[in-house]
Amino acid sequence: MPHPSLTGEELATQPADWRTAASLAAEAGAALPRRGERVAVVGCGTPWFMAQSYAALREAGGHGETDAFAASEFPYHRRYDRVVAISRSGTTTEVLDLLGRIDTPSTAITGDVSQPIAAAADRLVDLGFADERSVVQTRFATTALALLRAHLEVEGARPAGVGTVAAAAEDAERALAERLPAELVACEQFTFLGAGWTNGLAQEAGLKMREAALAWTEAYPAMEYRHGPISITAPGRAVWGFGALPEGLAEQVDGVGGRLVADSGPGGIDPLADLVRVHRLAIAVAESRGLDPDKPRNLTRSVILA
Repeated sequence: MPHPSLTGEELATQPADWRTAASLAAEAGAALPRRGERVAVVGCGTPWFMAQSYAALREAGGHGETDAFAASEFPYHRRYDRVVAISRSGTTTEVLDLLGRIDTPSTAITGDVSQPIAAAADRLVDLGFADERSVVQTRFATTALALLRAHLEVEGARPAGVGTVAAAAEDAERALAERLPAELVACEQFTFLGAGWTNGLAQEAGLKMREAALAWTEAYPAMEYRHGPISITAPGRAVWGFGALPEGLAEQVDGVGGRLVADSGPGGIDPLADLVRVHRLAIAVAESRGLDPDKPRNLTRSVILA
């Protein structure tokens, strides 16, 4: 399948990248959170949403108390046993500032170990094989989450109901091969929903559509959908759920004329593979609107503040 955009070429490598990350999970374990540690995971933008997903997975698997923060909002008054920073570029100002202020043991997961983050963190996990030239993050972020999921598997802390990374990679291959419905590409608005670890995926899906396609998107915990967001659902607008939907929600979306996408519930594809479908949708919507997904408006690959 041809990928005319650089972003499209890079996102298509995700199944292979996840498998590579899974193979590194045991080796990288010395740098990753240990069972029972109280951990804070930080990032900016997309890495922050991956941090949210990992935090929920780790706690659900009984591996240890875990919080996720945007790096700029880190609560310095709290005590943690370890801080994990996710940064593709290794140059993001807020992440470097945070690592420079704390004396807590720190680990950085990065796509470029030649950058300042290498000196700022106590330990490094090198995901250079999943680094990107694209401004819009796809494979690095999902590969970081795949690594952290695989480490939970190695530690015997995979939450009930959450599949293996190997199975997720297989699902992602199918997600890359399937046809995107033209009616979905033509939707004027998208609301993404998640719960538990998939709430971070829903937030990331909304961000990806905004970045690449300038699309009108919303993202909420699934149970919050009825507390306001349902008001914008209408014909020509989509509601995309990651994981199981609350009882009755599908009927409510149908009742107001919305298009429901809910393929990653029980028995469906892995929610992380479902995010790959959103990556493809973001490119398709961008191109249908005459936009170049490789050149998102007002964005740079890394935010470096003066």
